[in-house]
Amino acid sequence: MKISRKDFIKNFALGAGGIVLVSEGVFASVFAGSNSTIKAIIVDYTKCTGCRTCEAVCSASNHKIEIEGNQLFGNGNPSMSNIKVWRYHPPVDVPITCFLCNDAPCVEACPVKPDAINGRKALYRDEVLNTIKCDRDRCIGCQSCSDACKKERGGVIFPDEEGSPTSMCTLCNGDPQCVKWCPYGALSFLEVTSDMPLREMSPDEIAKVLEQTYYGN
Repeated sequence: MKISRKDFIKNFALGAGGIVLVSEGVFASVFAGSNSTIKAIIVDYTKCTGCRTCEAVCSASNHKIEIEGNQLFGNGNPSMSNIKVWRYHPPVDVPITCFLCNDAPCVEACPVKPDAINGRKALYRDEVLNTIKCDRDRCIGCQSCSDACKKERGGVIFPDEEGSPTSMCTLCNGDPQCVKWCPYGALSFLEVTSDMPLREMSPDEIAKVLEQTYYGN
């Protein structure tokens, strides 16, 4: 029976008692070497109308197609977007994308041993924009990152058919297209500060706050 490389490595790792985890000290030193200032997509939920323009733009920008040697925006399939608009009833729209959490529980949960040269696990934080990236050649598809994200932040990372993480915000190389094209100014690209109370809350938790604000009891 044929199995994928990820399945083989995953089964081997589990049979061997799991892959060695990086120590807290090593992980802390790797993160400390990156830019400590984090800028992320910040949502003003009072301005969001749930139009889902952000989903189409994100998908088109991050999944470009090549036509006659030219890189063009893709077809904008919302299912391929890194930002998702969660809809609730009574009517509340909650756009959610990667929080770029300061503690990065997804990275910490990755069981792949850090590279001896660059200190990166299969899931790692980019040193320039602080975005979360996946080295698919080293990823074993264990889904520990998406499980940790779901447990700690409500779930903005989703595994693909091989178990590798998807939907991590790329920040469009520093020029977020969702922010640029939001027709209502609900999205901003800002430095994360401590006075952003809805950050790092799950979509359900944010929805409850908004429902209370809009509709009371």
